[in-house]
Amino acid sequence: MSFYKFIFIFIITTSLFSKEILTPTSILEAKGAVTDLVVYKHKLLASTDLSSIDIFDLQSKSLINRIELPKILDFMGDKVDAKVYSVDILEDSILILSQGEKGGRNIFLYKDNQLTKIISDEKRMFIAKAKFLSKDKIIFSLLSNQLYLYDLKTKKELFIKQISQSKFSDFALNDDKSKIVIADESGVLHEYYTKDATFIKDYKKQNLDNVYQVDWKKNIILTAGQDRRAVVYNSQNSSDAYYKQVNFLIYSCGLTPSSQLAAFASDEQNNITVFNTQTQKELYLLTKNSKTITKILFLNEKELFVASDDKKINFYKLKD
Repeated sequence: MSFYKFIFIFIITTSLFSKEILTPTSILEAKGAVTDLVVYKHKLLASTDLSSIDIFDLQSKSLINRIELPKILDFMGDKVDAKVYSVDILEDSILILSQGEKGGRNIFLYKDNQLTKIISDEKRMFIAKAKFLSKDKIIFSLLSNQLYLYDLKTKKELFIKQISQSKFSDFALNDDKSKIVIADESGVLHEYYTKDATFIKDYKKQNLDNVYQVDWKKNIILTAGQDRRAVVYNSQNSSDAYYKQVNFLIYSCGLTPSSQLAAFASDEQNNITVFNTQTQKELYLLTKNSKTITKILFLNEKELFVASDDKKINFYKLKD
């Protein structure tokens, strides 16, 4: 082996194993497998597959409240827990999207300790994700990839937009919620204005298959792909893109508030790789996640929660 070949192999090997391995500094426990996480002020909200939204205090990491949804009847007529698909919070209101009867979905608004049904499963709308756009408006997507803007005051749909013929996967709002990027099984990301569903642009040719999740912070868009690619796009220049390739399906991803760091589920052991979005350097490997990752949520540039198909929510602190 030549000297230069040895040096090349040494550099490659060193870069592969240079990530700092971190374990959770705290572990929270929810009622059931966690499907979504959101943070508001000093609270962490975790939706589960067992009819609950668990609310934790961020400082003490302790459970301070639990919102219980009514059970539903399954196809056999038995009472079962309703899976909560997504949760959001704005000021004193909590938006809850949950499993309904006969395959339908319910959207609830929880405010002043009261649970109010906004959209009923009787409408047979197969809603996949719902989030607040403002105090009076919510935005949601159907599995059929139709995007809805809904007015909570008038109880009317302000627009319905068919995004594509591909099955919906996920969406992410930009920081001021003026724009939305929608991911589907085609691998293409579709960007629209949220006020009127005006099309802006598509992001193409990086993910070649279903995009499981997408996140958007500042000008950076991050994807988690079935094609084992975590793609980084610049929303101001869609041609400025690259991807991280691994050997396992990437189910989840997340960005820091500044978008300087990105994280994605990177292997069969459910470890999380954290890397710098500008230099592409991989910095940390977050371990001890026992099930398939469902959500990666950064609190700030140094702290994050990782949820999975498990009761446990792992909390990590990144080192300097």
